[in-house]
Amino acid sequence: MKQTIPVIGMACSACSANVEKKLNELKGINTASVSLPGRSALVDYDPETISLEQMKAAINGIGYDLVIDKETSVEEIEKREYTLLRRKTILSWIFSIAVMSVSMGWIDLHSRTIANQVSLLIALANIVYCGRQFYVSAWKQLLHGTANMDTLVTLSTAISFLFSTFNTFWGDAVWASRGIVWHTYYDAAVMIITFVLTGRMLEEKAKDGTASSIRHMMGMAPKTAHIVDGDRIEEVPISTIEVGDILEVHPGEKVPVDGEVISAESFMTPDAAYVDESMITGEPTPAEKKKGSKVLAGTIPSQGVFRMKANEIGENTALAHIIRMVQEAQGSKAPVQRIIDKAALVFVPVVTLIALLTFLLWWLIGGEAYLPQAIISAVAVLVIACPCAMGLATPTALMVGIGKAAQKQILIKDAAALESLRKVDALVTDKTGTLTIPNKEVDFTKADNLPFEKREQLKPNAREAMEELQKSGIEVYMMSGDKDEAAHYWADKVGIKHYFSKALPQDKENLVKRLQSEGKRVAMVGDGINDTQALALADVSIAIAKGTDVAMDVAQVTLMGDDLATLPEAIRLSKNTVRMIWENLFWAFIYNLVCIPLAAGLLYVFCINWQITPSWASALMAFSSVSVVLNSLRLRWMK
Repeated sequence: MKQTIPVIGMACSACSANVEKKLNELKGINTASVSLPGRSALVDYDPETISLEQMKAAINGIGYDLVIDKETSVEEIEKREYTLLRRKTILSWIFSIAVMSVSMGWIDLHSRTIANQVSLLIALANIVYCGRQFYVSAWKQLLHGTANMDTLVTLSTAISFLFSTFNTFWGDAVWASRGIVWHTYYDAAVMIITFVLTGRMLEEKAKDGTASSIRHMMGMAPKTAHIVDGDRIEEVPISTIEVGDILEVHPGEKVPVDGEVISAESFMTPDAAYVDESMITGEPTPAEKKKGSKVLAGTIPSQGVFRMKANEIGENTALAHIIRMVQEAQGSKAPVQRIIDKAALVFVPVVTLIALLTFLLWWLIGGEAYLPQAIISAVAVLVIACPCAMGLATPTALMVGIGKAAQKQILIKDAAALESLRKVDALVTDKTGTLTIPNKEVDFTKADNLPFEKREQLKPNAREAMEELQKSGIEVYMMSGDKDEAAHYWADKVGIKHYFSKALPQDKENLVKRLQSEGKRVAMVGDGINDTQALALADVSIAIAKGTDVAMDVAQVTLMGDDLATLPEAIRLSKNTVRMIWENLFWAFIYNLVCIPLAAGLLYVFCINWQITPSWASALMAFSSVSVVLNSLRLRWMK
């Protein structure tokens, strides 16, 4: 059984890696993939071996939470958490301004000792209220032998605070008596927490943008329905609808569930209503619905009133299936992300080791007089080395890319498919139902005597799509079970040079095999059972949504509706998304490569007396994470 479960409490890639590692260790879980920006876990498990409650208990033990109660609103939980985070951030800024005012002398307390003691109390209040979550999380991580970004924040703020506290009471006795100038660093302890909270608040806001496509689709699901009970029509919650119930739908309302029209009328047609299905199929023209027509949840009648029988409800509707498919795709991981997740698990311990080496080098080379400098340099390294930017680089780009695809009626099953699409250099396509729409009203016993364009029509933008694919360097092959003349006519009509007629399912599979043996990366586009062999073999399988369920189950990518402009759009989106991933990873890597040595004080070796301070380190760390998310959001506006 596969299920997407919301995860609460993750703040960095080390967090998501820890949750994923813990889930995969549990007996009964086949695979688990955790998405940081999606704040969810995609779990494939055996419900007879392990329950959701057992998973929740295991994750609670390492400091996080799974939302398994379907009645619980994850959106409300996240809204409350964001409100609390914003409150703590604002209060932390107040503490920061207060401690800076005292430590910088903007508020003159006429005594260094009093100023330090006041700063101590402000910093302590900030740690206890605003920074408590970091310490609690770090402690739970320690108990389970793991570490995350909270560990780095806890270490850096605790060291800054404790060293400053020591200096406040014993600075003169220990340092001044030896001729060493001493300082307190309460401002660093406070500012680190302030900037980390600010970064997380901005990050959460930006992450909401990456998940907007899912929320938009969820918003398509209606909350109530009008149920027909004899002569009465009553408005009831959607959760009370059962299969077989008779419902009435008016113009402007959302169709509540999937079902079948039993009666319809409009001012245009006495026995039909018209329904806008563009959010599902992408078709701009409202579809005519008569008795016996299928209607889908979330679509909206534009004209007329109809009554329907509920056939599929709840999680069995087409809309629910699409939402689940997009959620699973956004929660899946590209191959490169697997490497990054493994690195995240060792990143924090490695950074801690680098900070320790920084401390030892300053102390051993400079001696006792440089002990304060050694401590502050180590703190700066702990703060600056944020694994968040690297952890967010891939999943945020994937979430935006897959979400944008869904809004354009392109459903992508997993991240690997999105990554593979950009490598396609050969495409095999079926004809009937894929490139063309057959005329179902034709008497096929007389079809041989009819012009080709009266048994079928080209789909919208079919020729333009094939031309764009071929211009981009993709070889296109049409495989048709039709006779030679028809195959030649439609291949010429759509602009395809390579075509085959009277093709059997095995012929399609053989063509895919031959192209792959020539070193080609092959995509197969089809809509029927006769295409499933080739779809299963292709490097990327693409199904047409109006085809059979079998084809859609095999396919990695599903195109909704008849507009074939979505085919080159999917490949273009794949290229943009993967390019964005590498951009994000490059900048995240450069950030750490440049900033860690600067925080450690490398420039002093070249007689440049400057380094990144702990306060600036926290600001840069927050900026790096936010910048990666914002950069990923650019995908929304890319063509």
